[in-house]
Amino acid sequence: MIKFLKFTIVVLFLTTNALAGSDNELELSKKSKTVKDCFEPLNRATFSFNQGLDKAIIKPIAKSYRSLPPSIRKGTGNVIDNLSNLITIPNNVLQGDIKVAMINTGRLVVNSTIGLLGIIDVADDLGFPKYEKEDYGQTLGKWGIGPGCYIVLPVLGPSTIRDTAGSFVNVFGGDPWYNASVNGNNEFLSENVFLASKVLSGVEFRANNIDSFDNLEKNSMDFYASLKSLYLQDRQLKIDNIKRGNIQIIYNDEGDWEEIDTE
Repeated sequence: MIKFLKFTIVVLFLTTNALAGSDNELELSKKSKTVKDCFEPLNRATFSFNQGLDKAIIKPIAKSYRSLPPSIRKGTGNVIDNLSNLITIPNNVLQGDIKVAMINTGRLVVNSTIGLLGIIDVADDLGFPKYEKEDYGQTLGKWGIGPGCYIVLPVLGPSTIRDTAGSFVNVFGGDPWYNASVNGNNEFLSENVFLASKVLSGVEFRANNIDSFDNLEKNSMDFYASLKSLYLQDRQLKIDNIKRGNIQIIYNDEGDWEEIDTE
């Protein structure tokens, strides 16, 4: 039970931070589909708690991480991207994108071997296209399952009933990295290694978006409403594959498209 709770907290922290920016600027579209905020009073209270936690702990850690040498951050980001393929690939298959699944598998194999466990993005140098990340929440949406109510989870941030349910698929065999490190009998991998990788991924995301979130908060009359709108729009864009394709071509940068502010 303790392992289950630990995993849930970390994985949901990552999946609910899927906020996108295509050109390093935040845009709030007026065309987003309406999702009911069934628990708005509770959501706003949780949001305020999360903001306090972010300012006291998460943001300072992210600032310290951002001060590390670029080469270290680049290698760390590459490893995190490489590991994300372990969830992206099965979701490519579940969504019927076999060609993309094969390309992402090639990236994973090349970077995990020649690229020293993903530290070096050799696949990029070899010309492999780099596609957007996929997750089980997106797959459920692709299958026609609605988002349900919008919710704000303690510590974890914005989500929906569907996205939260999708995250639990990882616990029940949907995440090979979780299976190998937490459930596997491997002397080199452990639950702590898995948790460290997930926490580091969250810190990486927050560090890359410090300025953008600050600007959004500063320029929003209602930060809660703005962040909710941004999250819901991004999730729908992912499900509809509106910005689908080789992100290196679409965005002409080397950053993760989920990062609102890339350096």
